[in-house]
Amino acid sequence: MQVLDFEKPVAELEAKIEELRHISDGSHVNIADEVGRLQDKVERQLRSIYGKLSPAQKVQVARHPDRPHCMDYIAGLIEDFTPLAGDRCFGEDLAIVGGLGRFYGQSCVVIGQERGHDTESRIKHNFGMAKPEGYRKAQRLMQLADKFGLPIITLVDTAGAFPGVDAEARGQAEAIAHSMEVCFSVGVPLIACVIGEGGSGGAIAIAAGNRVLMLEHAIYSVISPEGCASILWRSSANAEDAAAALRLTSQDLLQLGVIDRIIQEPLGGAHRHPQDMVKAVGEAIRNNLSELSKLDANALISQRQTKFLNMGKKALG
Repeated sequence: MQVLDFEKPVAELEAKIEELRHISDGSHVNIADEVGRLQDKVERQLRSIYGKLSPAQKVQVARHPDRPHCMDYIAGLIEDFTPLAGDRCFGEDLAIVGGLGRFYGQSCVVIGQERGHDTESRIKHNFGMAKPEGYRKAQRLMQLADKFGLPIITLVDTAGAFPGVDAEARGQAEAIAHSMEVCFSVGVPLIACVIGEGGSGGAIAIAAGNRVLMLEHAIYSVISPEGCASILWRSSANAEDAAAALRLTSQDLLQLGVIDRIIQEPLGGAHRHPQDMVKAVGEAIRNNLSELSKLDANALISQRQTKFLNMGKKALG
């Protein structure tokens, strides 16, 4: 597992624990007490470190390659998942994964951005950065869900929409705007969950939901800290300052009224206990979906539109 800079004291303790266990293999030496003492120290260190993460450190955690990604959540939460491909206009975009399945026995449509876990899969999924055909596929799936009365679950994890010339030539901005329009117009429950990095319009294109959930150490912002620093300071070296100014943490965004709920991560972040994280996300979505299922189509649309029109008023007082 990749060790972040601020996790090095913990990594050293964990290395000592592994060394002790290796020494004890095949011997009669009882090291249980010493291992237990070191484990307690690891937990204390993690609580101390993760209890006071800076915005810049949260960015590192949100981007950790070992965090569970979209396909991990689908594998853990969605039964009989059937992926659907193509936008019926240009082609397929593997940066956005979507399809039909059953969530706790209820039929639903799931849409999410997949970043990939290794070099091959990251290239395959274009690092989770969708082109217009990806957003148009998302629109098609949301309209399909609306037609058949199926709730929509979206899993947000992208640095942003793909900024290439070919994407712009095919109408990137229009595709993102239209995706948001479709989000606002469907008469079924739409729950969005920011599981890692929620970057700019590429994220909100599938995140304009009745409920917006966010993992404790995820980030959600209009631009990446590096991009913001390059614009304001003409240097990405100021990314740490930008991260603080952007107010991109889940705690800030809950206070601003941009998200509705924070899903607590396991001690040390989702990358340390991915299965526990998948389970927690499933429970959070299930609880919110249960509440929203009591509303009819008009109420769902009205609630969703009012929520985003009023966004920011809470922060302004």
